[in-house]
This record gives sequence, structure tokens and C-alpha cells, in this order.
Amino acid sequence: MTEPMLRYFRDKLQDIQSEKTYETQCPFCSMQCKMQLTEQTFAARKKYTAIGIDNPTTHGRLCTKGMNAHQHAVHSSRITRPLLKKNGEFVPVSWAEALNRIKEQINLIQTEHGNDAMAVYGSASITNEEAYLLGKFARVGLQTKYIDYNGRLCMSAAATAAGQTFGADRGLTNPLSDIPHTRVIILAGTNIAECQPTIMPYFDKAKENGAYIIAIDPRETATTKIADLHLKIKPGTDAALANGLVKICIDEQLTDKDFIRTRTNGFNKLKRHIDALDLKEISEQTSVPLEHIRKAAVKFAKETSGMLFTARGIEQQTDGTAAVKAFLNMVLITGKIGKPFSGYGAITGQGNGQGAREHGQKADQLPGYRSIEIEEHRAYIAKVWGIHQDELPRKGVSAYEMIEKIDSGDIKGLFLMCSNPAVSGPNANFVKQAIKKLRFFVAVDLFISETAAFADVILPASSYLEDEGTMTNVEGRVTLREASRTCPGEAKHDWQIICDIASALGKGHYFPYTSAEEIFNELREASRGGIADYSGITYDRLRREGGIQWPCPEADHPGTGRLFEHSFAHPDHRAELSVIPNEPAVPKEKPSAGYPLYLTTGRVMSHYLTGVQTRKSSALAARHFESFVEIHPKTAADYHIEDRVLVKIESPRGSITVRSRWSEKVRKDTLFVPIHWSDTQNVNDLIGEALDPDCKMPGFKMCAVRISPI
Repeated sequence: MTEPMLRYFRDKLQDIQSEKTYETQCPFCSMQCKMQLTEQTFAARKKYTAIGIDNPTTHGRLCTKGMNAHQHAVHSSRITRPLLKKNGEFVPVSWAEALNRIKEQINLIQTEHGNDAMAVYGSASITNEEAYLLGKFARVGLQTKYIDYNGRLCMSAAATAAGQTFGADRGLTNPLSDIPHTRVIILAGTNIAECQPTIMPYFDKAKENGAYIIAIDPRETATTKIADLHLKIKPGTDAALANGLVKICIDEQLTDKDFIRTRTNGFNKLKRHIDALDLKEISEQTSVPLEHIRKAAVKFAKETSGMLFTARGIEQQTDGTAAVKAFLNMVLITGKIGKPFSGYGAITGQGNGQGAREHGQKADQLPGYRSIEIEEHRAYIAKVWGIHQDELPRKGVSAYEMIEKIDSGDIKGLFLMCSNPAVSGPNANFVKQAIKKLRFFVAVDLFISETAAFADVILPASSYLEDEGTMTNVEGRVTLREASRTCPGEAKHDWQIICDIASALGKGHYFPYTSAEEIFNELREASRGGIADYSGITYDRLRREGGIQWPCPEADHPGTGRLFEHSFAHPDHRAELSVIPNEPAVPKEKPSAGYPLYLTTGRVMSHYLTGVQTRKSSALAARHFESFVEIHPKTAADYHIEDRVLVKIESPRGSITVRSRWSEKVRKDTLFVPIHWSDTQNVNDLIGEALDPDCKMPGFKMCAVRISPI
């Protein structure tokens, strides 16, 4: 190196006043990529650099969201003190004043209207410890039956379908490392290339190794580009398509008879139902050519190994549970589960979408994936929590049904943690109107989100850089997110906030924790013997091993990479085949003369959920600074829509204004709008309130709309 270059680098190093390094995990998708963030302080600014760290799931990979995640954590608009609404404006107050107001209002509401007049709305972005504690807080601290969480709007169809079919729900039934070696893959309603970019190398490697990939999606996406066969399905007809695949396998004797006989129940009923279906009608209903349905079925059935992946495209429907079960029929009758390189995966959306649904945030659930309605389960958890079994409330209702109860006045107060239902809920205008009726509303968040803006009190939470705890990723691998950055101002960890409120309400002896690890150790005991058994996992093991897949029932247990090798989780150890109609039990809204087009929704790579965090990142917001609608050029011509102009989209619920984007990648009868924007660009203003009867999932992925130029 020359002397001038040496002087240059010496001078640059002298400019750096300090340097700190934080080891953490990306706070966004379910891959939970490990990362290291370096913070360099110069005289007038700070510079941040993120790099991936090797780990069992993503091997050091990061996507653009992970590389820029810190930008929201260090953003100047973060809440750093408790805020109390006075005369319609938020005013900073002390923690003592905020907690005293919360205590007064909760006691007043519950004294006048009963314990169930308070509700808790949780999140799939918080740690396992905080998800567990939030469930305990609702049932022990508030003694209310009303708790649910935003994962209801994301993973509930897949979770319910897997539970009913297999007896247990874990994101992937086998490890990600199986993917490169499988022979055939079905990607049903999942755009992993944009939603989980760091999972893509597994599929790229599978393709290099000769795997045949089948994609099911009404749009051409970055994911369908890798497919050998793209079934460009009509929105909302996934269950019918799955029945068509199953029918071809049965009719052409492409089933695994031994597996059906020894490992499943219900085949004869399924066969009678399938025999009565007509393949030509299914082809017409789904708009998928019959030869393509046959090609997909035969390829999947004949290969020695295969994997099926589903995501929001088929799950966020009013028959999402049924559609997933119909596809699981395909997996079971071909025997492609419980063995190497074969299985099912629900591609979890939120960062802790798996762990957050295992330990008590769901309306009918107790830790370890226990049921709040089963006496044995209630007795076990009551003992762990030090209460009498009779003190545990019974099951409540789903997230959207809680909003309906707020609107009707049954629920008077709400404690909301790290969620934004005013944007993420279906029929979002109704959600906002309901929330305005609350007598008292506490929100815990990093920012004043669209929902938190309605709160009476906002409590400042810690970010992923500051909040230590475990997360469970897409393959059921529990990981430890280290966090060493100091909380800004007076912000606290979610678990500390829960403990402080419980103490203010006189329930502090049930919440005596001084660290996340203490909470995790209680969670381990609460999960012992449950479906999601974490009892053999410790922080020390997670640090040494980089992550452990549950169930892990003993300290020397290696974790379970592959589920259902010898038996399923039902009492008789068999999987349940299901009879699924082509038409849903809850009729879907279909195009009409007044609303002639289908609308479907989804994500873009640079944003996450309702965009509260990613829109604070200048690097991410610059990629997509406004919402848009994908419309086929021929459809655009029919409705006099030019490219790149503002348009109005209307449904029976409301209207939004977005910019047009011509694309031949979308069906001519379908519009696509992403989900990450609020106010006049919130696509969920258009979505109906009908729910899946099994899991209470709203039908985000399909409604009828019309479009017009502005």
C-alpha cells in the first residue's frame, strides 16, 4: 500500500470516535436471519453497516429489508416516553402517571362491566417470552377471556388445517435442508422470492438438482419464474384445483396404497366424494387447462419425493382451512410426508409467526399448543401459574370478532401490543370506527401507528436491537435473539411493560421476572408435554447450537428436524383425510355488473405488513414510496386506464386511490394491490368481513371491485 493510501486510511480511522457492534436477528420475515450491526460514530453522524452471520437456517444471507432494518430502530420519530392523550393531544408523562391512569381505568371498567369488558390484542412479531406472558397477563392479570392476535390474519388457516389433519401444526414438517434434494415441489399461493428472499437459494438448488417446480398463483411473480409449470388460477378456486389434483391421482391409481392403509383415516369417504366430481367442471371453475392439472398431479404423484408449500394466497380466504386441507389430501394419498425430502410447509409471514401461535395468544389456546377447553390442559397450566383451575377463563373469540364486540359495546377497554388492526383488519373503515368507541385504549408500540393514534395511552417499546428473547422460525427452529443496545429514553421491553401493569393491578406476584430468560424457563415448564414442547431448550443450548427445532422434550434431546416419521399427533397416530367441496361453505363475493373484477392482495419485497416500520426506512421507502394496482393492459383499455396514473378502486365497503401499473403478468379479470399502505391507499378498506368458519380468517385474497380513472 502506498504512503498516500496509508495516510488516507489513518485519517479515516481517526475520524471514527467510537464503534459498537450488535449481534441480533432481522425483525421481519420468518427466516429470522442472524445479523451483525456495526454502529460507527463520527463527529457529526452515525454510520450503520449490517452483515449476515452464519446460522443453520440462512447461512449468513440477508435481504434488503434486513440490511436496512436498523433505520426504523434509530428513527427520530420513535416513542421514547409514555404518552397520555390530554385534550385530544399526546403529552409525554412519567411511567408512574401512565401506569396509574391504566390502573384506574381498567379497575373502573372491570368493576362496572366485568372482567371480560377488557380485551388484549397481541402480535406475531414479539418474542416467545412476550407472547407467552401476554397470554398469561390476559388470563391471570386481567382474568379476561378476550385475547387474540394479528397472526389470526396471517397463519390461522394453515395452522388449523395442519392441526385437524396431522394433529399438530409446525411451519415445516421437515427441515429446510430437505428442499434441495426433493424431486418435485408445489408452491401454492406463495411468492417467496419477494416475501422470504433468503429462502430462495434452497429452491434454486433444488432446481439445479433437477426438481420439478409447480407454482399456483393468479399472477406471474418473481417466484413463478422458477417454476416449470405455472397454474394461473382464478382467485378463490384453490380448493377445487386441489380436488382436481387428488381426483387424477385416485382415478389413475397414482396413490400410495400402503401409506393410505396404515397411516390415514377417511380414504373411502374421500374417494366417494372425489368420484362424483367432474374434471372438466373443475378446469372451467379454476380457469386452469385440464392438461395442466393432469401434468401437475401425475408429476407430483410419480416422483419418489415431493414437498408442498402454502402461504397467504390460498390461506387468506374464507375457505382457507378447507383449501389447505384439500392440498394436504394430495400429500397424504401420495405418501409424501414423514420421510426424507418429503413434507408440507406453511410459509410463515411474520417474524415470530410460528412461536407466537404456540404459547397462548390465541383465543382458545394455552402454552405448548394446549387447549383452553380441555380440563387436563387447564389443570396443568393453572398449576404452573399458581392459580386454581377454575380461575382460568374459557375461550374467547378471534381478532376480528373482538373488533365486532368492541363495536357492539361488549368490550369497553383494549390493551394492544405491537399490532396495527386499523390498517391490517378487513373492512378497515369499520375497524377504525369500532376502535373509536372504546372507553379506554392502551397501545404498546415503537411509533404512533394508525391504530395507536386512537389510544388514550401509548407506552414506548424496545426494538429488535434492544429486546432479547427467543423466536421460532419457519422450520420450527427456536433461536435466541441477542440484544445489547440500550433502550432509547424511557422505552421498556414488552415483557417489562406487561409486568409493570400487572404490578399496578395488584397481580405483580404472578409476574416477578427480572429477565427474558426467567420467563423462558417458565415457558419451558408450561410447554412440557404439550405439542410444542420447548422444555429441553435453554438459552445456553441456543447459544451453542444456533437453534433447535421443537419438540425438544429433554436437555439432551437434539430437537426434531422431521415430524411424523412413524406416527401423526392424533390419539390414534393417523392423519385425517378430508372431504372438501369445490364451493366454499361461506359463499365468496364474486364479480358482478356493478363490481366486475376480482381484487387480490399481497406484498412487495421492500415492505413488511402495514409498513409502520419499513416506511420509516428511507432506503426501503424509496423502492416503493406509494401503493399501486397491477392491471392487465387489455383490462386497462376496457376501463380507459392509462399507465402510471391515479385511479379509484371501489368495493361495497369503500374506495382507495392508487397508481396504475400495466402488467401482462396478472390475469385480465384480476387486479393486484399490495397491503403496506394506509389512509386512502389502504387496500383492506375494500375487503369484506366474512370469516373462514374453521379458523376465522378474513378473505383478504379475494373480493369484487370496480376501477375508474381519476
